[in-house]
Amino acid sequence: MATTVVLGGQWGDEGKGKLSDILCADAQFCCRAQGGNNAGHTIHANGVTYNVHILPSGLVNPTCINLIGSGCVVHVPSFFGELEALEKQGLNTKNRIFISDRAHVVFDLHQLVDGLEETELGKGLIGTTGKGIGPTYSTKATRSGIRITDLFDKNQNFDLRNLEEKLGRLAYGFKMRFGDLLKYDLEQELSKFKIYGEKLKPFVADQIPLLRSAKDLKSTILVEGANGVLLDIDHGTYPFCTSSNTGLGGTLTGLTLGWSTIKDVIGVVKAYTTRVGSGIFPTEQLNDIGDKLQSIGREYGVTTGRRRRCGWLDLVMVKYSAEVNDYTAINLTKLDVLDDFDEIQIATGYSLHGKILESFPANLHALANVEVVYKTMPGWKQATTDASTYDELPGNARKYIEFIEEYVGVRIRYIGTGPGRESMIRR
Repeated sequence: MATTVVLGGQWGDEGKGKLSDILCADAQFCCRAQGGNNAGHTIHANGVTYNVHILPSGLVNPTCINLIGSGCVVHVPSFFGELEALEKQGLNTKNRIFISDRAHVVFDLHQLVDGLEETELGKGLIGTTGKGIGPTYSTKATRSGIRITDLFDKNQNFDLRNLEEKLGRLAYGFKMRFGDLLKYDLEQELSKFKIYGEKLKPFVADQIPLLRSAKDLKSTILVEGANGVLLDIDHGTYPFCTSSNTGLGGTLTGLTLGWSTIKDVIGVVKAYTTRVGSGIFPTEQLNDIGDKLQSIGREYGVTTGRRRRCGWLDLVMVKYSAEVNDYTAINLTKLDVLDDFDEIQIATGYSLHGKILESFPANLHALANVEVVYKTMPGWKQATTDASTYDELPGNARKYIEFIEEYVGVRIRYIGTGPGRESMIRR
């Protein structure tokens, strides 16, 4: 048995879905450990583009079993909406997707509260996706949340009375906080779950015996990370982050796999840097360079459609993410976006009050005031999309890759040179 974990090495949107899709071809199980439908993965396979949010990318592989783990939060209507969209595109998902009975439920109530909390913050808003993820993790932490298992009674029948009691208590608490600003209809949401409750039953599983069986069969398991480590609730740019552990720690708490099963931890890193939402971004380029990266890279969020902020590759951040997650390899993505640049800059250090910082700082005031130290490298001014081997890449592109490897101390095993499956060089 071997488990491979694919994690985002920046602020998300690195292109994890493509590598996950490639690795899923040889996987018997594909799992999500954390997050919800605030994530967005785009997969290009067999001439078809699939967009998934809460669903694991392994559904594109017709023989792969998929699990949404206990560390995830699930908006049930969105779960079914995604399934229906994939089935309309010709994918048969029957008996191949399960949700841990310990995962928490995202209600429409949480999504309304998400919007109100952002309004409360005013100019200091986080820039969330509005999907209710933060409020759901908040109610989980205060032990007032509702898990998938709480939707059912001891005989595994939908339990409307229990849901009405628990959801009513949640709604009352939020109503006390927000008053008439909260426009929520409890009965309307309950009526939806009268339909979803029974419909959901075949998808619910106890992940412990399910994953035990995978381990007993020595199955190949892929864990598909969501978001990126700089959005981690503990190691990210708090509070401008998500509400779950997006790094390796989230894999160990959100799935019952155990550390000893993990063979590979692959960090996915874009060849430049992007960010969606609010928060400090040291290498952001608010100029023609940023516009060019955004245009060539088609940098719009899969989940929200928002324009992504763009800047040069930040190796201070990437090295920090490698230290947090202990990568065994890196997948460098979207190298082709840099094909037409005369010169390329890479951030190699942060200077504060004349001193080089040892690592990516936790203090946002410090981060906002750093002076970025850049190394300038020559561009290669030719297409990388046609290269099928590392040696076929332009010389300056190889120098760029090797400089990243040397700085971070982790081998770049995969190099993405386009959106399709075929545009991935393996070293």
